[in-house]
Amino acid sequence: MPELPEVETTRRGVDPHVVGRRILALSVHEPRLRWRVPDNLPDLVQGQRILHTGRRGKYLLLGLESGTLLLHLGMSGSLRVLAAETPRVLHDHFDLLLDSGVTLRFNDPRRFGSLHYTTENPQEHPLLKRLAPEPLDEAFNAEYLWRITRKRKVAIKQLLMNSTLVVGVGNIYASEALFRARIRPRRQARTLTRSEVARLARAVRTVLKLAIRVGGTTLRDYVGADGNPGYFKQKLYVYERAGEPCRVCATPVKQIAQGQRSTYYCPRCQK
Repeated sequence: MPELPEVETTRRGVDPHVVGRRILALSVHEPRLRWRVPDNLPDLVQGQRILHTGRRGKYLLLGLESGTLLLHLGMSGSLRVLAAETPRVLHDHFDLLLDSGVTLRFNDPRRFGSLHYTTENPQEHPLLKRLAPEPLDEAFNAEYLWRITRKRKVAIKQLLMNSTLVVGVGNIYASEALFRARIRPRRQARTLTRSEVARLARAVRTVLKLAIRVGGTTLRDYVGADGNPGYFKQKLYVYERAGEPCRVCATPVKQIAQGQRSTYYCPRCQK
């Protein structure tokens, strides 16, 4: 599933191709995404200029003259910058044709992605307004993480993936951050010490920034806006390395299930 680094990588990839360009047409080839694309959306955005790009959690935002497009990549989606005449392939669901002769083409085999439009403040959109602080913002720090872990019995990995507490730390990066912080994923959040919380806050930011720098993680479907895969997979310490030797101590990496998701950790390095 594309997570925060993949969405931010996509935003940075499309930004120079779209800002200042005018939308000639939105062609919806398959409206049945996670939420059906409204029939009137092409008419609403046609002719508008794209003023800026943004991101909130895992949502990509395209700021237009009279509103904002909100795009979620879902579990398997990708947004590509292509020449307008590029032939469509299976699972290409919509094209945003620009006056430069390029199109933003959305491909999503599982159709869990979504496309929305609002003329109000996008931060007040129902999908965004309850999202927690961004892990790369100043609001997410050791003091904030200390405060939200107190009295919570939930496993620390589950807390990191709770978008009402911190937004955008998905399964891959939660496992990797916990390894770097030397904390076992099943630890109750309330048992973490102040020093462990500080290590974890730093580890979350470090992992996400590094992933963004190398273009995200390609495990199955994800590619960036230029069609290239992300290379963070080469830097993974534990994720999808069950049974392989830990890169630090050579102890075999373990795999467990948490919340119907796979979790990976080193039983020696993480306490």
